[in-house]
Amino acid sequence: MNLPNKLTISRILLSPVFMVLILVDSLYSMYFATLVFVLAALTDLYDGYLARKTGVVTGFGKFMDPLADKILTSTAFVSFVALGYVKAWMILTIIVREFLVTGLRTLAAYRGIVIMPTFLAQVKTTSQMVVIFIILLYTNLDMTLVSMGHNPGLFEQHVVLKVFDGMVFISMVLTVLTGLDYLVKSATILKGVLR
Repeated sequence: MNLPNKLTISRILLSPVFMVLILVDSLYSMYFATLVFVLAALTDLYDGYLARKTGVVTGFGKFMDPLADKILTSTAFVSFVALGYVKAWMILTIIVREFLVTGLRTLAAYRGIVIMPTFLAQVKTTSQMVVIFIILLYTNLDMTLVSMGHNPGLFEQHVVLKVFDGMVFISMVLTVLTGLDYLVKSATILKGVLR
C-alpha cells in the first residue's frame, strides 16, 4: 500500500464525508463540503503523478484510481439531486454508464487484464469535477450573500437550475460518448473476457 494508493483510498473515504456535509442545511457545512471535495479532487491529480514519478504504478492503482473518481463524482451528483439542483434522469444516466464500465473492467481484472482509462475518459472525469466545483462555488457564494442579509439568490432560481442542467447535460453526453468509445476500443478484450 504505497502513497499513491493511499491517496486513492482517501478519495473513496472522503466521498461519504462530503455527502453528509453537503446535505446538512448549514453555510459552514457547505464550506467544509466544498473543501473536502477540493481535497479529494486534488488527490486525483496527485496520486497518478506521484505513482509515475516514483515508478510505483500498480495494478491496484490502475483499477482503483478511476473507481475512486466514479465514487466521488457519483456521490456529489446524487447529493445535488437530493438538494434539487439537477435532474435525476441525467445523473442516473451518468451513474449507469460509470458502473457498467466499472463492472466490465472488474470482470477483465478478474481475468488478469487491466484496461486503462482512455484519454477521452480522463477528459470526461475532469469535466464532471469542473461541473461539480462550479455548482459548489455558486452555492457557497449564494448562501454567503444570503447570510449577510442580501436578497436571496444571485439570479432567478429557475435560471440557475437551467444553467446547472445545461452543464450536467453536456457532461452526461460526454460520459455516454466516452462509454461507447471505451466499448469500441476494448471490444476485442471484452469478447475474450465474456467467453
